[in-house]
Amino acid sequence: MKDKIQRFGAAMFVPVLLFPVAGMLLGLTVMLLNPDLFPFAVEGSAYHKVVTLFLNASLVVFKNMALLFALGLPIALAKKASGRAVLATFVAYFTFNYFVGGILEAWGEQLGINYQAGELGLVDVGGVLTLDTSLLGSIVVASITVWLHNRYFDAVLPDWLGVFRGTPLVVIISFPLMCALAVVTVFVWPTIQAGIQGLQGVMLSSGAAGVWLFTFLERILIPTGLHHFIYGPVFYGPVAVDGGTVNHWIQHIPDYAASSEPLTTLFPQGGLMLTGMGKVFGSMGIALALYATASAQNKKMVLGLVLSATITAVLTGITEPIEFTFLFIAPVLFALHAILSATMATLAYLLGVSGNFQTGLIDFVFQNWLPLFGNHAATYLLQIGLGLCFTGIYFVLFRALILKFNLLTPGRGEGSAKLYTKEDFKKLKSGESLDGTMAAAFLDGLGGSDNIDSLTNCATRLRIKVKDPARVKETAFFQASGAVNVVRSGNNFQIIVGLSVPQVREEMQLLCK
Repeated sequence: MKDKIQRFGAAMFVPVLLFPVAGMLLGLTVMLLNPDLFPFAVEGSAYHKVVTLFLNASLVVFKNMALLFALGLPIALAKKASGRAVLATFVAYFTFNYFVGGILEAWGEQLGINYQAGELGLVDVGGVLTLDTSLLGSIVVASITVWLHNRYFDAVLPDWLGVFRGTPLVVIISFPLMCALAVVTVFVWPTIQAGIQGLQGVMLSSGAAGVWLFTFLERILIPTGLHHFIYGPVFYGPVAVDGGTVNHWIQHIPDYAASSEPLTTLFPQGGLMLTGMGKVFGSMGIALALYATASAQNKKMVLGLVLSATITAVLTGITEPIEFTFLFIAPVLFALHAILSATMATLAYLLGVSGNFQTGLIDFVFQNWLPLFGNHAATYLLQIGLGLCFTGIYFVLFRALILKFNLLTPGRGEGSAKLYTKEDFKKLKSGESLDGTMAAAFLDGLGGSDNIDSLTNCATRLRIKVKDPARVKETAFFQASGAVNVVRSGNNFQIIVGLSVPQVREEMQLLCK
């Protein structure tokens, strides 16, 4: 069950990875419309119209998040013919919403639902007014459809029914299921919506304590892969605010940029998106400590190891490459990392910081600092000062613990003393291992393609379930082939690769075929 949950969490990354680019474009366009920075940004001018056109276009991702998740999950969850699984899910998702809309239109009055545009809890999907089930509805529909696809796509039918084989059969089976799901949703979802609204109130009333607990759990659960289920419903679902905190913040950037009210007053839910503080400022302190405590002969190797990982963490908020360099060697450091990250986010919130700070410096700049600096400069300067102070705290505490307990972080143990040549480095950066492609080496280390039961990935890790774990080679083999580390749990393995992991997984799947 755990590996299925982890695989599902990894599949969430498929649509999520679209958000940074769209968010950068939105933040940039909001900045370009700021008349304090660009006096010619006058409403009604040709310049204003062109930039507004780009602003509206950048919202397409955030205004269609439910549909993107419905179509994105099958790409990672379908065991075969993922493109056809996406098509089946598209049909099922709209069928579900058309059924819900039809029921509301016919019997909405009897059910106590005011069926009209603009009513709270309703949304337009494909031209039909339906219940706003947000990401939960799209995830449920996608999960059901992918299950049907994996089970019935290859089903053998009589010759006279051959035209219905494959995707048509999946759609046919999903039709009555979507009808039944729609009926259940009409009766159940309004109650769930009321519960969600109550939960939003609790989270808002928790204030700084809620920020600390949320940030701590989001970090400490990373080794289990279950952290997706902490931040996902808040960032992209309706738990903290309708539509998710990311979506809400981005769509209201122009309003917040124009207001001089404190950010925590304008959008208190944004305190739950301060998880990126630890990613940006904490990662720098960690990297400095790992370098400072490495043996003299290994400092060059450690610098190469942590430099690219730190740049990745600071710019994009993807911290696993650097976190997994010490997580399993010294878990006490990871626990300290979670505590410091939560404390930094809480102090930032108390200083008035709120906004989309859940990733890295790119989003910090384009979705927060640049568009809102005019009216919130003091708050952001305090945030930066606090972050740099914590960089120093991270460095001092990590260095002290590593030296006091002689923790074998990279560069301090015998197994980490290998240095790569320039040619080796070039091969690894291009996705190759020292003995051929990285994908081929990993397959060999996993016991061959016939030993692979399932294969998927998240932002930086391959997630593999093997049939016989005894056939899997030692961690050192994978590290020599370009991996940062390997996580082992029975038949389940996670190979930490880095940002090139989608390409490595695709190549592995091709080799398996």
